Amino acid sequence: MLDLVLPLECGGCGAPGTRWCDTCAAALRVADDQPHLVTLRADPGVPVFALGRYAGTRREAILALKEHGRTDLVLPLARALALGVHRLLSWGVVDLPLTVVPAPTRRSAARRRGGDPVAKVATIATQHHPAVTVVPALRMKALVRDSVGLDSGNRERNVAGRVVLRARPPRNTDVLLVDDIVTTGATAAESVRTLQTSGAHVVGVLTLAHA
Repeated sequence: MLDLVLPLECGGCGAPGTRWCDTCAAALRVADDQPHLVTLRADPGVPVFALGRYAGTRREAILALKEHGRTDLVLPLARALALGVHRLLSWGVVDLPLTVVPAPTRRSAARRRGGDPVAKVATIATQHHPAVTVVPALRMKALVRDSVGLDSGNRERNVAGRVVLRARPPRNTDVLLVDDIVTTGATAAESVRTLQTSGAHVVGVLTLAHA
């Protein structure tokens, strides 16, 4: 009866009667060789890793969280991100203590979404690791457009000089930038530049998906 009033729907495939089905959970599982190293048009100067392609279940889950208020999907996405961070630690790409910095978002988008979904995912992903700290160190200045539909050149011009520091990350830790999606790498490159200018030791970028 409750499903008739408030129907449940899987955030990955739309299957009824569940918020996150076993098939979609399997699709989001982090394989032994993931995350993968990706090459971007805008090179941030540090290695960029992605947990998968921005397609299928991964795409639908990220969209549902960001655009449709499906905060129940923070947990499965955080589990994937947590495994990604664990792999980078085990491979020696990053070291402890580690500071995780969520990529900046536009204030208008954060207000519309009830907060920053990337920061929420990062916080849940690292909450049980005492040597990993999440610091929302970056913000977007005003007048940054939504990057959807922009080509690579316009994406770079759109964020150039508009990623600014809101809090200084610790200087005695590795810093890992995390984001939900990376496309051309424009935001990642500008974010890394801003962090490095502040004296942060940025060692890499980790994203849930690459487009």
